[in-house]
Amino acid sequence: MNPSLRISLLGELSVTRNGAPVPLPASRKARAVLGYLVATARPVRRERLCELFWDLPDDPRGSLRWALSRLRAVVDDAATPRIIADRERVAFAAETATVDLLGIRARLLDDPPLIPPPELRIMASQLELPFLDGLDHAGDADFDNWLLSEREDVHLLRLNVLRRLALHPEIDRVEAVKWARHWKEQTPLQEEAARSLIHALAHTGREQEARHCEADFLAAAKEAGLLVSGPLMPDAKKTVEDDELHARPDETIQRRMLRKQQIGFCRASDGVRIAHASIGEGPPLVKAANWLNHLELDCNSPIWGPTFDACATGRRFIRYDERGNGLSDWDVPDITFDAFVKDLETVVDALGLERFPLLGISQGCAVSIAYAARHPERVSGLILVAGYPTGWRIGASPEEQARREAVLTLTRHGWGTANPAYRHIFSQTFMPDAKPEDLAWFDEFQRLTVSPENAVRFQEAFGTIDVRDSFSKVKAPTIVFHAREDQRISIEQGRELAIGIEHAEFVPLDSKNHILLGYEPAWHDCVRQTKGFLRKHGI
Repeated sequence: MNPSLRISLLGELSVTRNGAPVPLPASRKARAVLGYLVATARPVRRERLCELFWDLPDDPRGSLRWALSRLRAVVDDAATPRIIADRERVAFAAETATVDLLGIRARLLDDPPLIPPPELRIMASQLELPFLDGLDHAGDADFDNWLLSEREDVHLLRLNVLRRLALHPEIDRVEAVKWARHWKEQTPLQEEAARSLIHALAHTGREQEARHCEADFLAAAKEAGLLVSGPLMPDAKKTVEDDELHARPDETIQRRMLRKQQIGFCRASDGVRIAHASIGEGPPLVKAANWLNHLELDCNSPIWGPTFDACATGRRFIRYDERGNGLSDWDVPDITFDAFVKDLETVVDALGLERFPLLGISQGCAVSIAYAARHPERVSGLILVAGYPTGWRIGASPEEQARREAVLTLTRHGWGTANPAYRHIFSQTFMPDAKPEDLAWFDEFQRLTVSPENAVRFQEAFGTIDVRDSFSKVKAPTIVFHAREDQRISIEQGRELAIGIEHAEFVPLDSKNHILLGYEPAWHDCVRQTKGFLRKHGI
C-alpha cells in the first residue's frame, strides 16, 4: 500500500500525493467517474459507466477512454497502477490509497467497543461535508440516485459517530451536551437521542432545560403516535453517583484497569526480581520491555493506555518491567542488552508460555529479535514498532554520538531534580506532536520510574545494541512499523530491520512520533494492520 496518495470523497473530490494537491481534470464527468469508481470499490462494467455518464449519439466508449487516460495521470504511479481496466470492466484499486470515507466506514463496521474521542471528533467533522459535493447532475438520473443513496449512507454514518460521542465515557458532561444536541437535531423522534440529551443536561446542572426538552419530546412523540419506554429524566440519586464517578474520570478508570491487572514476580538466573503483569483473556501477546516501564503507573496513562487496551482486546496481554526500573529490582549489577533478553526469557518461562507473538517497541524490537533468534520454536510472530538494529555508539553519525554523550551528562546531573527540563529532552524527541499535558505526564513518569544512575546505565546499554547477526535466525512472520519522520530513530533504521529479516513486511506510518499516540491516525493504522497481520498468519 502507498498511503502517500489520499483521496477525499467528503466535500469536493480531491486528491493529494505526499501532502500536495494533485490537479483534477476540468471535466466534471471525468471527476464523477473517479468518485464513482473509488466509492464503489469494485469492478464496474464499461457499458454501465457509459450509460451513467454519456449519451448517444456521442461516442460513449471513446469518451470513457479519454476520461480514464486523464484519471490515470492523476492517481497512477510508475510502480502502482490504480485504474485497473480490461476490455469489459474498470476498477479503482482502493487498497493502494487512503480514502477518507472508506476508512471511516471500515472503522465503524469493525464495531470497536470504544473509539477514542479525538478520532470520533475528526470523523464527525469529515462526515458533515456533502459526499462528492458539486458533482450533482454530472451523469444521468441513475447517477444522481446513486449520489443521493450514498449521501444518505454518509448521514447514517454521521449519526453513528454522534451517538458514540454523546454516550462516550471519556467525554466530559459539557461536551456530551453538544454532541447529544447534534444527534437529537438529526433524529428528533429517536428516544435514545432525546434521553442522552436530557441526561447530559441534567448532569451539568441544567435541570430546567432538561425538563423542557423532555416535555417537548413527549409531546412530539405523542403527536407522531410513538410509545416512550419510560421516564426520560435520570434518577436524582443516580445522577449524584455518576457525577462522583466523573469527578476524577482518569483515576476511576485507572482503578478499574488496575483491578483487572494481575501482577506477579519472578527471579532471573542472577537473582534479580522481575515484575510482570497480565490483563485480558485469550491467546497470549507478549510485549518486550522498552525505555522505562512501570506496571502500575503506565497501565492507563495517556501515553500507553490506548495501546495496552488495544493489545488486551481479545487476548491475554503480558508485559513486564525490565531490571533497573518500575516494580522490578533497581539495585542490580548487570544492566546490559544480554540481561534485557534474559529478563524476557525469565518472564515467559515463569508464566509457562509455549508459543506466542512478540511485540517490540523501540529497543524492545532488538530484544524481541534476539529472543526470536534464540528461541524460534516459541515465537509465532514479531510485531516491531520504531526499532533499530544497532545502538547509537555503533550506527549513529559522529554528530549524533556527540549529542547523545551530552544528554548522558545532563541525565547524570539533572534527572532526579524537580525541574523536568532534563527529562523533557526525551519526552520532546519521543513525541514532538504530543499534547503539552501528555508531555508533562511523561516527564514526571520518567522521574518516578528510574533512578538517575540507572537512566544513564540504560542509555549506555542501548548504545551497544547490535542484532544484525540475529536477522537470519528469525523464522517467525514479521511486520515492521516505523514513523516516516521519527525524531528519535530514523526510518532508515526501521527499514534496515525489514530488509534484514527474511520476508518481513514494512509499513511506514505518517507520524513524527517515536511513541505512537492513541489519538493520531498513524496509531490507528498500526493497530488495524497489526490485527490484519495476526489474522493473516493465524496467530
